[in-house]
Amino acid sequence: MSTDQPTIDHYEASVPYYTLAFDRSHSRFLDRFLDRLGSGARVLELGCGTGRDAARMIERGFAVDATDGTAAMVAKANERHGVNARQMRFEELAASAEYDAIWAHACLMHVPTDALSDIVGAIHTALVPGGLHFASYKRGDDEFRDDRGRFNSRVTQGYVEELYSAAGFEILELAPWQGKGADGVMRDWLAITARRPD
Repeated sequence: MSTDQPTIDHYEASVPYYTLAFDRSHSRFLDRFLDRLGSGARVLELGCGTGRDAARMIERGFAVDATDGTAAMVAKANERHGVNARQMRFEELAASAEYDAIWAHACLMHVPTDALSDIVGAIHTALVPGGLHFASYKRGDDEFRDDRGRFNSRVTQGYVEELYSAAGFEILELAPWQGKGADGVMRDWLAITARRPD
């Protein structure tokens, strides 16, 4: 099991904060990713939080399966945006060739590095051939618990390249960026867009 219970507990208790701090607009990377998809594509979102990105996907005409590991986040996403989110933790993903795309922005950083290969492998399996995947990770080379009690893993660009190649992905883009996390700290991140080959 890759889920850290104190991390889940933090998100269960902190929905009001995340609603105020992060629900005002969708991710900066989302529209560019959606532009790569065909009309009406079926998109799985991992870690949907309060639903801002799922709402944008639906607004753009995509069929969205929004998921989050915390019941409180799922309830808020449905209350605020009506996205029909459901509760699912990363390690519970068991779909096979079901999705045209899988969106995982700023969430897989809570998976220990020694469990990431299983999660990324499950993402690959869940995509149809030719399907696309986006994820963002904190950049570094360690694991730590932040001042909010959340477990975090940081990964290098080389590690991400090896991780996705080993899972059978074709990497389309892999680039660093800077942004503030939920703790308000400006950090280095990595954003990857990858494709399951036909």
